Amino acid sequence: MFDTGPSLGGGFGLMFTIIPILIVIVFVIVIVGIVTNGARYFKNARAPRQSAFARVVAKRMEVRNHTSHHSNSNGGMHPVNSARTYYYITLEFDDGSRKEYLDVKSLFGLVIEGDEGYAAVQGDWIVAFERERV
Repeated sequence: MFDTGPSLGGGFGLMFTIIPILIVIVFVIVIVGIVTNGARYFKNARAPRQSAFARVVAKRMEVRNHTSHHSNSNGGMHPVNSARTYYYITLEFDDGSRKEYLDVKSLFGLVIEGDEGYAAVQGDWIVAFERERV
């Protein structure tokens, strides 16, 4: 009865199905990442602080880059890059076990491989290191 003109074809129907699904998948991945990082933070923050004699056996840095797009005054989009560096210190304990800890108290520049002393750890964080004086 009414002719609406030529149909859009199957390609557009598929596009309007896949694009929302991809948007939902990306949204879920971002939310899961935020929740996971928050849970890890609160687990470490609530963990008891423990002190043990240990030796620094390794140090490493990890640089994570992030790119986001912001609009400028001309209405265009331009990328904004940022980077964050995470510092890790690996300790070896008297029983021979080793564990890597995230440095949350800027100890990375204060210790060197081979230092021995008492390390205060809280969950996956190293929060203090007191070098043993010889």
